[in-house]
Amino acid sequence: MTTLRVGLRCDAGPQRGVGHLARCLALAEEFLARGAHVAVFGTVERLPWATAELTARGIPLRPGPDSPAELVEAARRHELDVLVLDSYELDPAGAGALRAAGVFTLAVIDGDSRGQVADLYLDQNFGAELTELPGRLLAGSAYALLRDSVVTSRPPVPRPATTASQPRVLAFFGGTDAVGAAPVLTRVLLSTGHPMDLTVVVGRPEIETELEEITPGRRQILRPVPPTGSLPSLMTEADLVVSAAGTSTWELCCLGTPAALVCVVDNQRESYTRVVRHGVAAGLGELPELTVAGLPGRAARAAATRTLHGLLSSPQRRAALAARAWSTVDGRGRARVVDAVFDAVRPAAVSD
Repeated sequence: MTTLRVGLRCDAGPQRGVGHLARCLALAEEFLARGAHVAVFGTVERLPWATAELTARGIPLRPGPDSPAELVEAARRHELDVLVLDSYELDPAGAGALRAAGVFTLAVIDGDSRGQVADLYLDQNFGAELTELPGRLLAGSAYALLRDSVVTSRPPVPRPATTASQPRVLAFFGGTDAVGAAPVLTRVLLSTGHPMDLTVVVGRPEIETELEEITPGRRQILRPVPPTGSLPSLMTEADLVVSAAGTSTWELCCLGTPAALVCVVDNQRESYTRVVRHGVAAGLGELPELTVAGLPGRAARAAATRTLHGLLSSPQRRAALAARAWSTVDGRGRARVVDAVFDAVRPAAVSD
């Protein structure tokens, strides 16, 4: 039986963030566990820790083809059976070109297929619905793509309510914090006046410079740390996490970590709204609202401060969030996705 050959097309960098790479890495781990040959195609800019994640798994990083013709040529050159497309920037015609060339194509989308004509679509966002698409859609958080380091850290039951006089808080906003959310939310957190031991992941040097200008209050500790592959451990240890409403939402849910989310870019809005409405995480609003000048900005920051103070001062509120989050994502999403790929591809691409 021949080995399935899988390519994953994604990019990561200071402005793009690392969400696309993180979920492709989760898929790569699952394909590798099933005996497939896996390679990532794309650009990983100025993120040595992310490149190290690929190297540690023996996954080659190859230059990213961009145009439909380049995608087809790369698929043929590397004899790919499957190509996963996870990008907002690629020409949407690439998926159809790959299909026409006989390459099974999985398009990872976030509410918008961008006109891609794929064999299989994946929208892992909470509450995602079936829509009119040329291929099959795997929709909802049952298909959340999570890395080994997250899945293996999932607790067997939701965490209980635990009192903490100085809660451990973790704040991070994607692998690079491309929109500069960390200083804004750090100020909001500290403005609660509640004691805390606050760890902030610093995605870029400019962020660190801004954080150095912030002075914590009484019984408040501020610890800036660089991006790390040990983020799941930090999530597990935290009493509360403040984060962007991106792909890390599903990691927090799987770990049963109480979280307060901020919507930092437009494509997070729909998922953010659904998650907050269902009580899976607390909502702090949208970043532009928190940064705007004048009365509207002060009102938005005051509302976020009240929400955070309520969570910091109530173990019961945190435990309720944790329980709902834990029950939303079971950690088996990537297996369901790869099952769907194998069910479709094996009969045609793999023979005795």
